[in-house]
Amino acid sequence: MTTPSLPMTVPMPGMPERVTIYEVGPRDGLQNEKMVVPVGVKAEFVRRLVAAGLDTIELTSFVPQRWVPQLGDAEELLDLLGPVGTGQQRPVLVPNERGLDRALEKGVSAIAIFGSATETFAQQNLNRSVRESVEMFAPVVKRALDSGLWVRAYVSMCFGDPWEGPVPVDQVVDACLRLMDLGCDQLSIGDTIGVGTPGHVVRLLDALDDAGIGPDQVGVHFHDTYGQALANTLTALQRGVSVVDASTGGLGGCPYARSATGNLATEDLVWALDGLGVEHGADLQALVETSVWMADQLGRPAPSRVVRALAGQ
Repeated sequence: MTTPSLPMTVPMPGMPERVTIYEVGPRDGLQNEKMVVPVGVKAEFVRRLVAAGLDTIELTSFVPQRWVPQLGDAEELLDLLGPVGTGQQRPVLVPNERGLDRALEKGVSAIAIFGSATETFAQQNLNRSVRESVEMFAPVVKRALDSGLWVRAYVSMCFGDPWEGPVPVDQVVDACLRLMDLGCDQLSIGDTIGVGTPGHVVRLLDALDDAGIGPDQVGVHFHDTYGQALANTLTALQRGVSVVDASTGGLGGCPYARSATGNLATEDLVWALDGLGVEHGADLQALVETSVWMADQLGRPAPSRVVRALAGQ
């Protein structure tokens, strides 16, 4: 039996004409790996992603090495990438003003900050309350905007929290407003432990829209713990979202949430978008080859269903 290498294109009403894939593999995809990946491998990973047609790639995080040892080579990575690692489409994560200082020293043009919708995760992740974390980010965002940088705000635990359980939608909206009121350009709502479902996605997006944060300002970041990441993403697209976080090969997790599994796989997203006739700019076969290569570096198969199907893993 012959397996098709591409899906048949059958458009569906309500989908955007084009989706921006916000690739998080080099940062979120690798940050939870127990083995520290050599910086040269990370640089090659980024180069392969660029060659595969991904425009927006989050490269690394300027967090203290003791927090996330995997990302302790941020400066070296940017040095290795040179021009490939510059521009507004190469954001980096920063946790505080010191992280911003380091990023500015390397000439970055885009940053992301990461907040929480729940108090427990804020304490676990940033050792601060939600209010205190916003106070910490305020000067970071102001200085970044004054320097002409593009700024994204991540909000984690938007659909559930391993310590607090279900998170009220109003609480999530409040956390999102606090960060967006700082002047951020884009909001990424995160299902950090993968418990969200399509109805929940609709309710949260509608509540954000009612609060003044429209779908044109929102990106979605789903983990696939319960196999819901792609369904949740397609639901968000039908609600007007056109920015989707994904990780090539389905790599990822969260060092502060043990139940979290990998991100939505970029290849799985691309397969679905190709089937819907939605433009995205990525080369599926090049992504699959990249994931197979990275899987060899990590010593295990890629979690992505599409990679396993097309590469025979």
